[in-house]
Amino acid sequence: LTAMGEPSMDPAIPAADSTAQQDSLFSMMDVFLISLITGLFTYWFFFRKKKEEVPDLPKMQSVAAPVRDSSFIEKMKKTGRNIVVFYGSQTGTAEEFANRLSKDAHRYGLRGMAADPEEYDLSDLSRLSEIDKSLAVFCMATYGEGDPTDNAQDFYDWLQEADADLSGLRFAVFGLGNKTYEHFNAMGKYVDKRLEELGGQRIFELGLGDDDGNLEEDFITWREQFWPAVCEHFGVEATGEESSIRQYELVVHTDVNMSKVYTGEMGRLKSYENQKPPFDAKNPFLAQVTENRKLNEGGERHLMHLELDISNSKIRYESGDHVAVYPANDSSLVNQIGEILGTDLDTVMSLNNLDEESNKKHPFPCPTSYRTALTYYLDITNPPRTNVLYELAQYATDSGEQERLRRMASSAAEGKELYLSWVVEARRNILAILQDMPSLRPPIDHLCELLPRLQARYYSIASSSKVHPNSIHICAVTVEYETKTGRLNKGVATSWLKSKVPEQSGSSSLVPMYVRKSQFRLPFKPSTPVIMIGPGTGIAPFIGFIQERAWLKQQGKEVGETVLYYGCRHEHEDYLYREELARFQKEGVLTQLNVAFSRDQAEKVYVQHLLKKNKENVWKLVNEGMAHIYVCGDARNMARDVQNTFYEIVSEFGSMSQPQAVDYVKKLMTKGRYSLDVWS
Repeated sequence: LTAMGEPSMDPAIPAADSTAQQDSLFSMMDVFLISLITGLFTYWFFFRKKKEEVPDLPKMQSVAAPVRDSSFIEKMKKTGRNIVVFYGSQTGTAEEFANRLSKDAHRYGLRGMAADPEEYDLSDLSRLSEIDKSLAVFCMATYGEGDPTDNAQDFYDWLQEADADLSGLRFAVFGLGNKTYEHFNAMGKYVDKRLEELGGQRIFELGLGDDDGNLEEDFITWREQFWPAVCEHFGVEATGEESSIRQYELVVHTDVNMSKVYTGEMGRLKSYENQKPPFDAKNPFLAQVTENRKLNEGGERHLMHLELDISNSKIRYESGDHVAVYPANDSSLVNQIGEILGTDLDTVMSLNNLDEESNKKHPFPCPTSYRTALTYYLDITNPPRTNVLYELAQYATDSGEQERLRRMASSAAEGKELYLSWVVEARRNILAILQDMPSLRPPIDHLCELLPRLQARYYSIASSSKVHPNSIHICAVTVEYETKTGRLNKGVATSWLKSKVPEQSGSSSLVPMYVRKSQFRLPFKPSTPVIMIGPGTGIAPFIGFIQERAWLKQQGKEVGETVLYYGCRHEHEDYLYREELARFQKEGVLTQLNVAFSRDQAEKVYVQHLLKKNKENVWKLVNEGMAHIYVCGDARNMARDVQNTFYEIVSEFGSMSQPQAVDYVKKLMTKGRYSLDVWS
């Protein structure tokens, strides 16, 4: 009211007004009337507000009440648990390991529960000592460049700020990482270190799993030493052999309303029919494919460019972000599993958690059909982990096959060797195992309980929202290879994307997707030079970067040098976005285009060789121009080789020793001037 009233009183402000005294009197009367009305209104307003505030008080109390539900301590006390296993999981593996550890506990007379840190108040860790023989285990995956997973972000923030006294806390940490990445197992290492700093007691050493090697074996090795340490600490003994305990019970629905049955939705029932923003991992947007074209001119591989329409979705993205897509398994694989197990895949069922107190009521959205579960919810193409083999062994009627499965699931060296060669290296998925073990015919509901969830696949966005606000572009290569057993294995997501027909009615052109924010960002100042290194499909984010720099230039902004180092196998076969890059170079947006054709000559030439060739220019841009460096693509070889090349350039032109050069590049990373978007 005051803000609205002030302008209306402005004309009365001038004191040296030459109007008649009568006008002045009228002005005074106006002021009096306005003041009276304002006073009465103010009295009525505040009187009315007091009356309204009375029922608000119980509302505030009811909001505060559910806080106790977020206490894992109260839940553990209520259900008689003494071990809680928290997981920071992006692709489901850490969650799977946490479930296995919580199930292990019963063998030692203990009771465990797996818990998502996002669902609980982790400051309650200081109260865990209220429970006898209590222990907190953390299975923490590291995402991207040393980041916490999405569901562990709040926990990570709390750990950084916390000054809690955790002196009564007993803990152990198993980290999940990948040695090809710069910040190997950063999250696991940080949680382990920080819990000790806050007074917690580590009862077993930090485990460091390496997904570039054999993550499953790393976990089993750590786990088989972890439990004896727990037994020794609490003075307990194993109560018997590992046994198969079902976590879910099967309910078959014979008379069900089909409108209440999940058909592939990730969260809310019918969310694909009735789309509501905001869109995220639990509520993906169904984007229409408007373009799906082959990028390469020849060769055995299929490289493709797809465009997803995000009009009316309210989805916003920046150059450098990732788009996550939820794929579907090949229907022929699903049908073959159904045939082998003699199952009617259209049976509608639910798998209900036997632990009624669990937050996770079902392993995937239920009720649904076996066909939907195997198509949209379960991973049927990756080699199954050892715990799945162990649980399935009981269903093998041939003693030799049963013994073989149990051996592969054991912690014995011979068993690990057999699992590595027969399952991992041979890339045997669950269908291949069922085909190669004729006596193994498990109930399909138990198989569905054991298989991990089918995960979203992430792609670097190959467009700029400044140029394409209603469209997200993807650049991908189809994965297809022959296994040691002679089977043809295909990548789930890329084969599925390849089959998408632009703008066709029905699901054949729809892709469930959402955007994941990234730290891979262009410099704040457009005048800052950029050096982009991205061979193969690693060029994806740089197409977006160049589009954005071109747009900035059109807006009259001063745009710094834009340098690209790109690589492919053959110039006339798989040179991606050739025409677009030539156009950007002609327009003066792309100031340097350096392309390495690795197989067009006797000696292989890669992007790092071109960096060495142009080392003086590279050093000048980095040292004098304060350029930002971006690397996208293969983490195992390319990213490491490129980084080593930068060490050499810095050492030579900066007159530094090798350790000093390494430190210089690490500082560039810390300052956000050397960014990575890599995968292995």
